[in-house]
Formats: sequence, C-alpha cells, structure tokens
Amino acid sequence: MPIYLLSDEHPELFPPPERADTSGVVAVGGDLRPERLLAAYARGIFPWYSEGDPILWHSPDPRFVLTPDALHAGRSLRKTMARGVYEVRYDTAFRRVITECSRVPRPGQAGTWITEEMMEAYVTLHEAGFAHSVEAWAQGELKGGLYGVSLGAAFFGESMFALAPDASKVAFVTSAERFQGWGFQFIDCQVETEHLARFGAENWPRRRFLAALARALKEPTRRGKWTEAAARET
Repeated sequence: MPIYLLSDEHPELFPPPERADTSGVVAVGGDLRPERLLAAYARGIFPWYSEGDPILWHSPDPRFVLTPDALHAGRSLRKTMARGVYEVRYDTAFRRVITECSRVPRPGQAGTWITEEMMEAYVTLHEAGFAHSVEAWAQGELKGGLYGVSLGAAFFGESMFALAPDASKVAFVTSAERFQGWGFQFIDCQVETEHLARFGAENWPRRRFLAALARALKEPTRRGKWTEAAARET
C-alpha cells in the first residue's frame, strides 16, 4: 500500500487513517508545526519516528485506550497515594517532564523517539495551551510524571517517566481521576503496554476509536495552563 507524502503548504491535510499500512503508518514527511500536530490528533494520527528518519505519522489498529471509569489502581498504590508521598502538580515543569521522558530506557529500543525536534514541537504546543504535563513531586523535587495533548474531551498520552517508586503511577492515576471529573471520555494510550493494561486500558478497533474521538471533539477543549485551582475544578 502506498504511503501518503504530506504537503508543506497544507499542514491541515492528512489522508484518512483507515489508509494506514499494517504497521499503522498512514503518512510520511511534513513537519511538527502546531497546526499540523493538532490536525493529526483530531484525525486519530500521531507522529512517531527515530532520530535521522523522516517523520512518520501513525494510526494503529487496534488502539490502546483507557476510559476513566475503567481505571483500576492496586491496593499498594492507593496506600501510597493516601499517605501523600507525592504532590501532584499540573503544567509547572513541562520541559523537564518531556526531557526526562526522552531519557527513559525502552526495552528493545535503541535511543529515543522523543527527539530534540519533537521536544521543541511539544513545548510550543504546551505554550499554545494544548499540551500538558502532570508531575509527581516529593520534597521539592520532580520524581515522575507524564505529558500529552488535550483536545475536546480526549487526552492523548504521549510518555511518562519515574525517578522514584510509583511516581509516574501516582501522576497517571491522579490525572485519570481528575479527567473523569472534567468529563473526559477517554485517554489514548496509543499502543498496548503491560504497564497500562494493569490500569484497565484495552485495545479498541480503529473504527471504534475514531467514532469515540469524533464524539469527544464535540466538547470544548480545556485550553491553557492547568493551574492547581483549575485542576481541582469539577
């Protein structure tokens, strides 16, 4: 199946995600300007490639998804959260979070897909109010967290890291529960991992994911910095 080459002049144009090849690649090329990234996420497509390669745009089938009402957190993790080991903050250290995520060793993967180009693109998207970080702090130090993109009633998780036990898990569970209070309909986890499966994420056929995305995008986007006060709002 031929792979679609993106146009430099029209960042909003993407082929239908159903045209992806068997690996999930739907298009190649283009750039990571905010208009293109937002157009991609709104179509169920995201960039994922290695340093030195052209930008590859993916829409995997199936898609790994967590609905907030399906969230499961084990007893040990709940105890850690109840003890207040970590303070969860939002959007106070986005660049540090994405930088730490880029340093996480990935089994079976040499290097990182979070290139300098990717980091700068998502920092720009954060400054525009669409990309967010959720952070776990202890004794004034950043210990773990995650980042992703928010559109409508959907959150597209990109990556997470932990420098201390359970730090990223606390950030993830806390944010998932907050998303439920905000009326978010799902968290896109992209591809299956054992780690996220333990929290209740499951594989959806692409058709089901795209239908859910269309519904989620009918809701307003929580654009802007997620301050502590905003994070407590329901």
